[in-house]
Amino acid sequence: MAQDYYETLGVERGANAEEIRKAYRKLARKYHPDLNPGDKASEDRFKTVQEAYDILNDPKKKQMYDQVGFYSENGMPGGAGGGGAGAGAPNMGFGGFDFSDVFTKGGGGARGSHRGGAGPAADSANFQDIFHQWFGRQGGGGEAPVPQKGADLEYGLNIDFWQAIKGTQVRLNINRQESCGVCGGSGAKSGANTICPECNGSGNVTQAAGAMRFSLSCPKCEGTGRLKNKCGHCGGDGRISSTETVEVRIPAGAQQGSRLRVAGKGNAGTQGAPAGDLYITVRVEPHPFFRREGDDIQISVPVRIDEAGLGAKIEVPTIDGRALLKIPQGTHNAQKFRLREKGVLNTRSGKRGDQIVEVQVLAPTVQDERTKELLREYAVLHPDDPRAAMWAQV
Repeated sequence: MAQDYYETLGVERGANAEEIRKAYRKLARKYHPDLNPGDKASEDRFKTVQEAYDILNDPKKKQMYDQVGFYSENGMPGGAGGGGAGAGAPNMGFGGFDFSDVFTKGGGGARGSHRGGAGPAADSANFQDIFHQWFGRQGGGGEAPVPQKGADLEYGLNIDFWQAIKGTQVRLNINRQESCGVCGGSGAKSGANTICPECNGSGNVTQAAGAMRFSLSCPKCEGTGRLKNKCGHCGGDGRISSTETVEVRIPAGAQQGSRLRVAGKGNAGTQGAPAGDLYITVRVEPHPFFRREGDDIQISVPVRIDEAGLGAKIEVPTIDGRALLKIPQGTHNAQKFRLREKGVLNTRSGKRGDQIVEVQVLAPTVQDERTKELLREYAVLHPDDPRAAMWAQV
């Protein structure tokens, strides 16, 4: 069953171009194969999202889709567009014509199909080919194909804790489509761009289906009015696949899920249109004992029972090295202390977060009689039940 492109991207039918792009990027980050290695379901979902975006991001394709809708399995327009189920033909002013009759009877005098051969076997497909050519081509309605900006690319990057804190420079090998250097992105051999004999340079041809006649984009020149011999290097596409090394600066303070944009390093556009952008999603590997919460750093530090009871000054690790922390007399287990401006530098505000130190009071290891004796003396001096407050609530 054909998909509803708006529903696929999770946007309303009146969504503007920016809303569509935001929805696509959100879903692309979620389902991109690089971020979900080995997950076939995510890969399939990403393909449907990409297909929906390719249609709704193109103003002409989007306009035609809104008028006619998606294609059903038999090639007829479906009802996902503005007209509802089965409403594609009336929206185009066909006056309720029964298209099933055309398919059943062969469609009369259609002038051949560029997808199938001539003769009786191809007659039943002629009308479907008209729709395919009308609604499927970029230019539609006899207009030349419109240059399209290249698609954006998504890339997941793993960095360690210290690279995220201090910032780093990385080199990435990106698979992308770049403009063909031989034909300059035109897709044609040099000097091979001549007037199309099929449409005499107009870019339009007329096809008939029974009593109906349609002006369509010329299949020979694809609506350009010019016949070009394909470039042998890119096969006429104007773009070639390549692997490019891109240097990316990860700024200090990058967080888990941070998204960086590298302008112009997505896929090349068609017919000289600008390239898309490269978006890099950062994944930060955890540290053995530092934990990050926003711009703050959290750490648990063990202290001896005598340090907690009598008070002490201890050294604790920070992202800048060692720092001195005063433990007051009578410190309890899990008590927290704050080291001001020992956290992560926020490059936007220019301020640093704090480091939060949680104390873990360790019980002594009893390995000799003298230690046991001291603990017994302590029990005599402090016979209070530390659980008394609990009993009062039972």
